[in-house]
Amino acid sequence: MTEVLLERHDGVAVVTLNVPDRRNALTLPISAALVDAVAECEADTNVHAIVVTGAPPAFCAGADLTSLGDAQEEGLRKIYAGFLAFAECSLPTVAAVNGAAVGAGLNLALACDVRLAGPKARFDARFLQIGIHPGGGMTWMLQRAVGPQTAKAMTLLGDVLDADAAVRAGLAYRRVDDDLVAAAVALASVNAPRDLIRTTKRTFRATAGIDDHASAVELELEAQVASMRTAEFAARLTELKSRITGRS
Repeated sequence: MTEVLLERHDGVAVVTLNVPDRRNALTLPISAALVDAVAECEADTNVHAIVVTGAPPAFCAGADLTSLGDAQEEGLRKIYAGFLAFAECSLPTVAAVNGAAVGAGLNLALACDVRLAGPKARFDARFLQIGIHPGGGMTWMLQRAVGPQTAKAMTLLGDVLDADAAVRAGLAYRRVDDDLVAAAVALASVNAPRDLIRTTKRTFRATAGIDDHASAVELELEAQVASMRTAEFAARLTELKSRITGRS
């Protein structure tokens, strides 16, 4: 059985953790396969966005810590690499959280730009409850997603968020009760030039560390001017003018 599936739906790649009998827990080979899948999508100019999900019943039940061997630090870094590939991806990423996202599985969801929650979604830090310190940058990602109070309630006090609570907390963009993956693919089907998508995502990362509006204006200006000099912009502007003229 292939443990990580990669399918393409027009310009959207769907990466599926496919070990349902182990609730899609991350092992070293699975994390390596996630790294390879993201790299393949980055190299494919026809892919504009990536959706990641899990084969039911879970999204990802965390890391299989029994697979690390004696070299624990090295093993942990290899586990991290699977979800950090999504965090570092230059393309938009959407987590279709169809079930439990636990520990490192929560990290995988947090590593994505957008999270959609199915009706059975559960966002569960659970590190402390099994006697292990959070890892992979979870405290950094979670605080930025939901704020310090909710992050501490989830991590220190073991609060688990269902789909509705996750939406209220800002951890999930919205709840989807129908076909979750189809909704994620539809959301990720961006009608924009691939290079422009990647540049804009890079700008989001840069402006996240800026404290004043004026600096953000200057940072965006350079990229905006560059985009106006592209053939894609010229073609779309011509098409827009044609549509406007046709309505008059």
